[in-house]
Amino acid sequence: MKKIGILFGQERSFPEAVIERINQKAEKGITAEAVKIDKIFQNAPLGYSVIIDRISQDVPFYRASLKNAAITGTAVINNPFWWSADEKFFNNALAEQIGVPVPKTALIPSRQHPTGTTGESFSNLAMPLDWDAIFEYTGFPAYMKPYDGGGWRDVYKLHDKEDFFDKHSGTEQLVMLLQEEIIFDQYFRCYCIGGKHVRIMQYDPRNPHHLRYAVDGKSPDPKLLKTVEEYTLKLCNYLGYDFNTVEFAVRDGVPIAIDFCNPAPDADIKSVGQENFDWVVETTANYAIERAKAQKDGQDNLTWGEYIKSSVGGKPLIAKTQPKAAAPKTAKPATEKAPAKPKKTAAKK
Repeated sequence: MKKIGILFGQERSFPEAVIERINQKAEKGITAEAVKIDKIFQNAPLGYSVIIDRISQDVPFYRASLKNAAITGTAVINNPFWWSADEKFFNNALAEQIGVPVPKTALIPSRQHPTGTTGESFSNLAMPLDWDAIFEYTGFPAYMKPYDGGGWRDVYKLHDKEDFFDKHSGTEQLVMLLQEEIIFDQYFRCYCIGGKHVRIMQYDPRNPHHLRYAVDGKSPDPKLLKTVEEYTLKLCNYLGYDFNTVEFAVRDGVPIAIDFCNPAPDADIKSVGQENFDWVVETTANYAIERAKAQKDGQDNLTWGEYIKSSVGGKPLIAKTQPKAAAPKTAKPATEKAPAKPKKTAAKK
């Protein structure tokens, strides 16, 4: 019997619904449950073919446990080794490398010295920094946020350099990003599961949290949605995430990737709404079963992104353009929009 486990914290609606849905499907030799841990010994399997990780970003014990599970053959969604290394500033640099538009962003050192260091630990850091060049690059208004944060914690909108220095003085040991503000007329949040299933949702981060998916407006341009889908797939496949959300702010018709490091994204029914919730539960259940069937004991069963594959293979990040062959008259869509309801379009109001 192959077991699919879900590792989660305070959330309830999503993990419970996924467990129920997997078990309802009654796939021969596959069952699902909440992960149970009563001991962790080195190189000892946890007993799960697949684990869907929803909480290890906040619990170092869980992160170490998942790495141990992975090396003993568990397919962990998402790869805990990559997730440990990933952060938002690197993601922006990767996005520029692969041709996805992102806001102008600068990395800012922590206001306070990290514990165990002194000023002499920063011999290579010019003091003061070239603040004029930094502020000219991003402009104002701008946003300041942790380089590896999430959940809208410690995010500030800044109006000028005096505002920056005032807010930055309270960030203590956090390493921050300073990012240009994107004035947008449309905004999307996209689930991406398995590097192939995309759900594009209209979204407004300016609304209260529980109303961000309740967007009233005209239907988006299909060409714009196609570009959003292509960028979403490109980012998630290069990063190697099995489960992620990507956010785009649309300025002058161009979708700009704002936030795409969300490997444990919000999937609570109270915030995402019933239709989005049904899609993400169904798609996650199907993908977890797919991974369980493909899982093989005694080998690595993790997803590694194109960035890592290119590095290990000694290949360029972006392949050189080759002359294009004549296109076939028909082509299959790049992704499945919604396995549960295939006839509906990906975007929802």
